[in-house]
Amino acid sequence: MASKPIIIALDYNSEKPVMELIAQLDPAQCRLKIGKELFTACGPDLVRNVKAKGFDIFLDLKFHDIPNTVAGACKVAADLGVWMLNVHASGGLAMMEKAREAVHKFGDDRPLLIAVTVLTSLAADDLKAVGVKANPEEQVSKLAFLTRQAGLDGVVCSAAETRLLRAQMPDDFCLVTPGIRRPEDAANDQKRVVGPVEALRNGSNYLVVGRPITKAESPADALASFNSALAGI
Repeated sequence: MASKPIIIALDYNSEKPVMELIAQLDPAQCRLKIGKELFTACGPDLVRNVKAKGFDIFLDLKFHDIPNTVAGACKVAADLGVWMLNVHASGGLAMMEKAREAVHKFGDDRPLLIAVTVLTSLAADDLKAVGVKANPEEQVSKLAFLTRQAGLDGVVCSAAETRLLRAQMPDDFCLVTPGIRRPEDAANDQKRVVGPVEALRNGSNYLVVGRPITKAESPADALASFNSALAGI
C-alpha cells in the first residue's frame, strides 16, 4: 500500500474553511487536493500557505490545451512545489509528452504527473452523447495506454476500472481513484463509486475522498476511520 493513500479533496471556495479544516488534520496521515474552484478563488498563495503547513498537495487543475500552453502551466505548478498534478489524457500524446518534459526538468524534486482518463461523473450514455462510442472501461483503458506511452506516472480512474488497469500496467504505474465512498456515505454526483478497501484491493494507489471527511462532525475522526479500514491491506 502506498504511503498516506488518502487524499482529501478541499472542495471550498475561500481560504478560511481550508485553514480551519487542516488545523484538525495531521499531514503525516493524509495528502490534500486543491481543485479548480478553490484555486480560482484563492490562487497560488493558498497552495504555498497549505504547503507551509507540511501537507503534500495534489494540484487538480486537469490541464487540457495545446501542448506548449500545457507545458508552461505544468512548469508553473511544479515551481509551486506541489506533490502531484494532472492533465487530461484526451489532450493527446503530444500534449502529454510536452507536459512530461516540463516537469522532468525539475529532476528529483519534480511532482508526479498523471492524466485524467474518464471523469467518474460520466457513464456510458454520457460518453455516447459527446461522440465516444466506447464504454467507460474501454475508453479508460485506451487513454491509460496513451498516458503510459507519453511517459507519465499514472492516471486518474474510477475504482471500477482499476482491476483491469492494474493487470494491464506495470506495478509502478500510479492509479489515483476519486469517487470513494463507504456504505454509509452519500454518492452525491459521483456515478461510478467504490469503497476504500475494495479500491485498494483492486489496485488503486491513492484514494480521493471529499465530503465523507470534510463534512464530518470530526474530520480527524473520519480520516482515522478511513485509515483504520485500510491498515490491514
